[in-house]
Amino acid sequence: MSHPALARPGALPAAISGRAGDRPLRGIVLIVAASLVFSISDATAKFVTETVPVIEVLWVRFLVFTLMALWPVLQGGGSALRTRRPGVHVLRGLSILASALLFVFGLRLLPMADAAAINFVSPLFIIVLSVPFLGERVSARRWIAVGVGLTGAVIAAQPGTAAFSAAAAFPVGSAAAWAVAIILTRRMATTESSNTIVVWTAGTGLVALSCALPFDVVVPTPREFALCLLIGLTGSAGQWLVILGYRRAPASLLAPFSYLQLIWSTALGYLIFAGKPGAATIVGAAIIAASGLYSAHRERAAR
Repeated sequence: MSHPALARPGALPAAISGRAGDRPLRGIVLIVAASLVFSISDATAKFVTETVPVIEVLWVRFLVFTLMALWPVLQGGGSALRTRRPGVHVLRGLSILASALLFVFGLRLLPMADAAAINFVSPLFIIVLSVPFLGERVSARRWIAVGVGLTGAVIAAQPGTAAFSAAAAFPVGSAAAWAVAIILTRRMATTESSNTIVVWTAGTGLVALSCALPFDVVVPTPREFALCLLIGLTGSAGQWLVILGYRRAPASLLAPFSYLQLIWSTALGYLIFAGKPGAATIVGAAIIAASGLYSAHRERAAR
């Protein structure tokens, strides 16, 4: 749920390259903070969804997200609500929601380290989708990096072994949905403001979840509701930290620091759920991170 968004790895990638006024160190600090906040949100979601339905947990999160997104928009007179591309915004919002739903379902069934490691193939999916939908050229070296990264995901998922679970499909699907959202973000980057994108994303998710909520709801205890609010606050804060970070430094510089989330997720999974990552998870995560770091290096070199 470190996403989006629920934002996840590659969250506003390459929409912003090096430019005057950049503050690289500040951007790095913001992305490191976002990775920690998202891990806290993920750990809380894994804990609370043991007793509260996923739809309900995400509904509270999107409610908080929408209220936080609307506040600056309404303060500015509501002009950010207007757009010429409502269909694209709705599609992006549904993609973000799908990514969050799939990831949280994966968290319920997988150790945090496993879910986070497999989900980090999303930057590689972004590269794949950028060719047909954005017309970007991808070098042979970066295609090799994509193949290596996907190999790392396969190793982490451990198919063909007793440790393999079909639940590994959830973080993979989450990564794919997130990649679609990022491609749509890139397409809108030159015409839509960050406030417009965020408020439409939050509102779309809230409306969709509100339609599903009556079919899967329980009355939460005060403690459970407080934890749901924590998920909403940390997830929303992470979103804004990512946006602010990518406004202050090039994506190719910041992308490697998002991989710190693997460390935070592993540590929290061990401390809270006694989930010790196996050798395959560690090796797979290292391969995924290496391929992502290489892709970021190639992007930086190309620019």
